[in-house]
Amino acid sequence: VDHATGLGWVDPKRLYVTGGSYGGFMTNWIVGHTDRFRAAVTQRSISNNISAFGTSDIGWHFWEAEHGATPWENAGKLVERSPLTYVQNVRTPLLILHAERDLRCPIEQAEQLFVALKMLDREAVFVRYQDDNHDLTRGGKPRNRIDHCRRIVDWFDAHP
Repeated sequence: VDHATGLGWVDPKRLYVTGGSYGGFMTNWIVGHTDRFRAAVTQRSISNNISAFGTSDIGWHFWEAEHGATPWENAGKLVERSPLTYVQNVRTPLLILHAERDLRCPIEQAEQLFVALKMLDREAVFVRYQDDNHDLTRGGKPRNRIDHCRRIVDWFDAHP
């Protein structure tokens, strides 16, 4: 981002961030660590490595392979690497888009993040797509894919 803004054609006062799946996890992480973005959209994401362990269809081994930890051997490492741990730092308006039938990133991941943000009185909106799964943006119902795209554009437009 620093490189892009240094090129002269990117307005550093109008930066936005979004991502889905691992990109959603990274979006959650980013907004807990910087306020440089005007608004953010997290899609199909993980926010809590402890509760995601063993509940995702990616397999229990993912957390051990990616983070080198299991909840019983090194819960602290998983907590340290969970975006939810840094939710009190979030000041960026966040739109949370998630599919009810997502088995890769279970819906409770979005619920936990949204509830925490609302408890902290942060600007957040949560949209649930009840008829789709983790493949929402690629193979989901056309009406939901259109709605999903429109919501991202509208969210960023609402935060100039």
